[in-house]
Amino acid sequence: MCLPSRGEDEATMIPAHGVPKAARTPARRRPAEMLHLLSAVVVWLVTGTTISSLNKWIFAVYNFRYPLLLSALHMLTAIVVDYGLIRLRVVEPRSGERDLTAPARIKVFLLSLTFCASIAFGNVGLSYVQLSFAQMIYTTTPLFTLAISTLILGKQHHVLKYTAMMPICLGASFSIMGEVQFDQMGCFFVFAATMLRGVKSIQQSILLQEEKINSVVLLYLMAIPSFCILAVAALVLENWAALESPLRYDNHLWVFILLSCLGSVLYNLASFCVITLTSAVTLHVLGNLSVVGNLLLSQLLFGCQLSALSCVGVVLTLSGMVMYQNTDFIAEYLASRRSRAQRGEGSKRD
Repeated sequence: MCLPSRGEDEATMIPAHGVPKAARTPARRRPAEMLHLLSAVVVWLVTGTTISSLNKWIFAVYNFRYPLLLSALHMLTAIVVDYGLIRLRVVEPRSGERDLTAPARIKVFLLSLTFCASIAFGNVGLSYVQLSFAQMIYTTTPLFTLAISTLILGKQHHVLKYTAMMPICLGASFSIMGEVQFDQMGCFFVFAATMLRGVKSIQQSILLQEEKINSVVLLYLMAIPSFCILAVAALVLENWAALESPLRYDNHLWVFILLSCLGSVLYNLASFCVITLTSAVTLHVLGNLSVVGNLLLSQLLFGCQLSALSCVGVVLTLSGMVMYQNTDFIAEYLASRRSRAQRGEGSKRD
């Protein structure tokens, strides 16, 4: 169960004068909470990289052209796993989680709609473009999330956070220009998935931090309508006439699908925990750490060739991530230098 705490972006809101208060007195986490956060981040990064490669492998190697069906299977697995955890009392829902208010139920349903659209667009996009191309576009998710949190939630972020988005987005642009293959339809789906991921993260942060819903319970509540939506979409939109008998597919395909489904459950639970302990923007900034791993896997598994411009883009993106993660320290350093300069000028006048 994730411990609710104040989001990082909320903690760095700008006061009327000077450095943000959080920059002067950074909050320290308890060792147990820090270990919990680090564990969630590691699981999230590893499963995110693995699932992207598994899905691309399923689409490209086995020619399994049913991304909506795969997304529905992810949600069905989440329902089964989370229900088992709740029934076995591994996770004990609180009284408020057993009987959600009407506004909370609406928020969960809206989250399900956004979640379905984001993963469906992402999987459809992967069936058109290289994994490395998709990952480069995904690196702009923090910018979308930062802008959405400002527009919807009214949060004011430190100017250095916006500055850090410049190398992140510039690096993504360089990487896109440097890609070997480009597909207009795939690019549209991946960009749509990127924007929806930002919206989804903001919705998750509201339910996890404000409504105080447990990660496992929220995934279970969200997975039920998500499965229904994705299953209906798969039945209506996908080409079932070309689907062969399950027995005619390679047995390894079903192993990879099972691993993808189980990995998606871990990935979603870990992302919920990271959002609860930090913020929606931080989740996606941390996600850029997986870019290098995904690019290497893409090159190893699918033979994708990365240009020099793509490599420069990766470096820019990761440097922007480092700047974002150290905003408080940079702000404190700049403020201390400004203060020393002002004291020096004052002493010269005296």
